[in-house]
Amino acid sequence: MSALPRTHGLSFRRRGALANPHVQSLLASSALRRAAVRLRFPGLHEASSEHILDCGDGVRLQGFLSVQSVRPRARGLVVVLHGWEGSAQSSYVMVSTGRLLAAGFDVFRLHFRDHGDTHHLNEGLFHSCRIDEVVGAVRAVRDQFQPRRLLLAGFSLGGNFALRIALRAPSCNLDIAYAFAVCPPIDPGASLTQIETAPWVYERYFITKWIDSLRRKQALFPARYDFSEWLKKPTLRDLTARLVEEFTDYGKLERYLDGYSIAGDRLSGLTVPASIVTAEDDPVIPIGDYRELQLPTHTELVLAEHGGHCGFIEDWRLKSWVEDVLVERLTSAAE
Repeated sequence: MSALPRTHGLSFRRRGALANPHVQSLLASSALRRAAVRLRFPGLHEASSEHILDCGDGVRLQGFLSVQSVRPRARGLVVVLHGWEGSAQSSYVMVSTGRLLAAGFDVFRLHFRDHGDTHHLNEGLFHSCRIDEVVGAVRAVRDQFQPRRLLLAGFSLGGNFALRIALRAPSCNLDIAYAFAVCPPIDPGASLTQIETAPWVYERYFITKWIDSLRRKQALFPARYDFSEWLKKPTLRDLTARLVEEFTDYGKLERYLDGYSIAGDRLSGLTVPASIVTAEDDPVIPIGDYRELQLPTHTELVLAEHGGHCGFIEDWRLKSWVEDVLVERLTSAAE
């Protein structure tokens, strides 16, 4: 067991504009990168098939399966998890899918509840402690497609989910070959504070996306939801507190944030091999949270000097360094 970072010789740093964490973070999900993804992997979305998963307790989640065509048999199936208010079509998800398909993996891009165009599938609201249904989704993927190996890759909040699924895997009868997490929030309370103190564009981005999601939910279930009072000049903290108090059993914001924390020694019991990759200059996740992690020796922690939040953009073609690390780690695990 160790609380010290283990980089295994990996490093990423840039000069000029690409050394700026805000440039990195904004490019990661920009329209420019989405266009670059379409050029690199034409027809990727059209070649996937939609599936609605029975996740238990009446919960349904949507996902998209892409099947590799470079090997007689796939190395395994990777369930890719997007970030909060992202989607299965987010540029970082699509890039990862394209690279994994080229490496011989099948890929299942899962939507969390109330992400993408899935607000109609479940009446209850999404929140980050809904780990049971995501575990149920991964189990449903395994049962339906019976992959040779089952692996996880998650970005931002999706990385936090990937690590929590891996932590639960033995008790849930899930045989996970590897978990790969990029810039996962470790202590959600500290991450919320970091967003509040970062440049205003970050909080505004999340609030704008969340407000749109809540309005869509209200339009679909008007008898249950009326968010009109919530949306009068809201802050991220206020919106989250209202959600917790009115629509969860956690009662207080602090209990809810602690409910999906993986800080300190919470990952110490992880038995699934894993990699956690983040950047020292991430604007929204405090780097100190990573330094205090107590991890088993088979868990790799990579603290890159640059990269922003889920960026790691190498050049102006908008290729990401973390793509290569992801493919290398999962390929090694599959072999």
